[in-house]
Amino acid sequence: MNLRLCILSVLFSSSLLGQQIDRDSKPIQVVTPEIYAGVNSLSDGVLSRFHLQHQFGLAIGRYHTDESAAWTRRITAPKTGVAFYYTDFGVSHKLGAAISAMPILEFGLFNQNRLRMQAGLGASFHTKKYDFKTNPDNHAISTRINWAFRWYVYYRIFSAKHIDWRIGGGYAHHSNGHTRLRNRGLNSFFLGISADIKTKKANKKISSYQKPLSEHDETKAYAYLESRLGLGQNVLSTTYNHRQPVYAFSAEYGKVYHNTFKVGIGLSYRFYKQYYEYIETGQFLVRKGEEFSRFRDNPFVYASNITLILHGEVLLNHVGIDADIGYNLYKPAYKIDWRLNGGWEDTPKEIPENWILGEYNTIFKLKYRIATRLGLKYYMLGTAKTPPHNFYVAAHINANLGQADFSELSLGYVYSFK
Repeated sequence: MNLRLCILSVLFSSSLLGQQIDRDSKPIQVVTPEIYAGVNSLSDGVLSRFHLQHQFGLAIGRYHTDESAAWTRRITAPKTGVAFYYTDFGVSHKLGAAISAMPILEFGLFNQNRLRMQAGLGASFHTKKYDFKTNPDNHAISTRINWAFRWYVYYRIFSAKHIDWRIGGGYAHHSNGHTRLRNRGLNSFFLGISADIKTKKANKKISSYQKPLSEHDETKAYAYLESRLGLGQNVLSTTYNHRQPVYAFSAEYGKVYHNTFKVGIGLSYRFYKQYYEYIETGQFLVRKGEEFSRFRDNPFVYASNITLILHGEVLLNHVGIDADIGYNLYKPAYKIDWRLNGGWEDTPKEIPENWILGEYNTIFKLKYRIATRLGLKYYMLGTAKTPPHNFYVAAHINANLGQADFSELSLGYVYSFK
């Protein structure tokens, strides 16, 4: 399922490249070669083991200069496309390299074009992965196909006729979404240079502009109701390293502003088969006299999770780029998860008396309460026409704060009060 989710996210790139434009507009076709150097960081956010990394990229896309869509007016000088990257992680015999493909969205910051931000989410193929016998030191990656995410900022230093030379840098992440352990993930920080090479001269100057607002944009924000059914996968620990489903349902209410920015609040419910199986089969930490023995009174309830969510999304007609941050109102079995994974590695099924389990420290408290979610949606009907009924398919990676929890494929329905 992790492979299908990653591939689905990359396929969204065709939709980003294929957004409808006005016939009279002249989008700037652009090719962007990039080269970077950087260092890695462990998934716990502590910089260590500084190994010089290299990244080479090629992005193919276009600037949207038309005024027919609300999102091209509201987002400064937007560029969409698909990008390909080769990353050498600096420790070839252990971490190897990654080949990534992802749809990207880039736009100007502070209503101008010299300083720009880019975000991308897709898939990566890794040449090295964890193996108990042949590669035991690679705790970062244990599957060939993984999620890939990047968040970069660019600054244009000078321009030629058809080329913008830019310095830039940012953050890149690779992980399998907790579908197999070990999975600390690869987190890198890069600095480098890129060249925006335009293959067609623009009919309008891209830099330092704000699109005029149409009469449609002046209309008030409209409300919506949304519900979603999701199916995810994850594992519990290195000892319980078999994938199990995560069933998810959410409902939310919110508003769409200028037919581009979507903000909502809601509740989500999740049921973790991993937690249920651990409790139902009477594993060590739920046995009589152990810390979680009471969980056996109702395994279904204790394997459940209820989260209050705040949702944000950018609507690009058929494509939505969204992120959630939530507060877990109820997730009791995560304490089992933390006990098994937050202390010594490879906690066995039969836990010795002197074994160090995860402690309930500040990091635990943050991950226990804060849930995050990032992904892409594809709407059956374009949101530009604000249809009253719409459906979407989506691929997301869910996390406990910044640590992967599970990968998810979902179906959703949106009703708009328009």
